[in-house]
Amino acid sequence: MTAIKKDVTIGDCRLILGDCLEVMKELGPVDAVVTDPPYGIDPDGAGYGRDGRGIKNDFNEEVMQMGVNMALSLMPRGIAAMFYSAKITPRVFGGQMATSYFGEIIWDKKAPGMGGRLRYQHENIALMSIGGAALADNCFSILTHYRCGKVHPHEKPISLMMELLGIVGGECVLDCFMGSGTTLVACAKMGRKGIGIELDPDYFEIACKRVQEAYDQPDLFVEQPAPPEQTGMDI
Repeated sequence: MTAIKKDVTIGDCRLILGDCLEVMKELGPVDAVVTDPPYGIDPDGAGYGRDGRGIKNDFNEEVMQMGVNMALSLMPRGIAAMFYSAKITPRVFGGQMATSYFGEIIWDKKAPGMGGRLRYQHENIALMSIGGAALADNCFSILTHYRCGKVHPHEKPISLMMELLGIVGGECVLDCFMGSGTTLVACAKMGRKGIGIELDPDYFEIACKRVQEAYDQPDLFVEQPAPPEQTGMDI
């Protein structure tokens, strides 16, 4: 039995309503993944800087972890702040994606969110490399785009997603947690192929509408694919 409840093609974008964990079993290979899911730096002793100066106990994370854990045990009550390199995030904190972790980008939203004393003005974007793939374009570790949230509480700016698509590259992009469809809107505007999967039928319909509007109102300086042909299939 198919896991796809609805399958809509708009231009070069395919939007699928269903559980992504089941739908992805029915998909073929893709070139890139850009998605927003629910929510030993010096191993060879080469040193740092032009003069190759080293740091003691910097061959792996063992001393760092033991030292920080011991320090935390000395603090009955308080806050600890630890600097660490984004290069070793999976090894510091663990995670299923540790083996493919490549680095991370910080999205500066230019405005803090709601909260108490620590109000976050940024989000982290982890980069993972499969099969030795390299970034399509050089980039800095901080991307600055004003946040938005007109149709989804975690909606991302189209400009951010377009910049991110340019960084990761790939002809066909998968967003397995599509939400309101910003990734696919960016694909439509950049002339890229996109596949989006969403579980919520309301957000799925919003995504379809936004992608259609992106094709109906193309950017003047972005090469566009052939006029979109929309098809729908209810299962």
